[in-house]
Amino acid sequence: MKAPSLQNTLLVTGLFTASFAQAAELEITVENLTRGIAFTPILIAAHDMESHLFVTGEMASTELQAMAEGGDISGLEMVATSVAADMATNPAGGLLMPAMSTTTMLSTEQMNTQLSLVAMLLPTNDGFVGLDSWTIPETPGTYSVYLNAYDAGTEANDEVRGSGTPGEAGMPVPPPLENVIGMNGTGVAASITNDKVHIHPGNIGDAEIDGGSSDIQNTVHRWLNPVAKVTVVVSE
Repeated sequence: MKAPSLQNTLLVTGLFTASFAQAAELEITVENLTRGIAFTPILIAAHDMESHLFVTGEMASTELQAMAEGGDISGLEMVATSVAADMATNPAGGLLMPAMSTTTMLSTEQMNTQLSLVAMLLPTNDGFVGLDSWTIPETPGTYSVYLNAYDAGTEANDEVRGSGTPGEAGMPVPPPLENVIGMNGTGVAASITNDKVHIHPGNIGDAEIDGGSSDIQNTVHRWLNPVAKVTVVVSE
């Protein structure tokens, strides 16, 4: 993905027609389905059919890397602004903790027919929850989408404490997680095995609070997909 525009991968399909080119009023609820994973500030964007916040199987942009490694959505916000996306940013006002939900309203412009969402998963090295270009329904009603966890492919999943700065090893550990994340782990992985955006293999963790191979608790911070549920209410 090249800054300052979103991934411009043309979707060639007969299912998308001019009939989708209309404004919409949306109520969007994001629910964290995990037991022990927090979501960093969430970015929700309604955009045109040619734009993407991320594309599975392709290299992550620098903006996606910053979000996936450190929870910084500002770069993706700028990219979304450059394609005239309608956005809702950080609706939870910080971390969205396990089993919690947040709701926001979003008014979309005529050509912004696709809905995308991203947020980093904590604790991970470069894991994120993602929705890529879901077509906003024309018909009023309530719609639900279940979201998977993705790996940005930009950092080895060593599962040890770090700064969260893009390009530097280690996981960020903000204050709400300080007492539930271990320390002095030796590292689960030392290299990247897949440098494209892909489904996250999941945390491994261990049972050691001090030392061991991982700073992640294997009884708390593991998950199975899906990790989030998004409910979209389309108004009449």
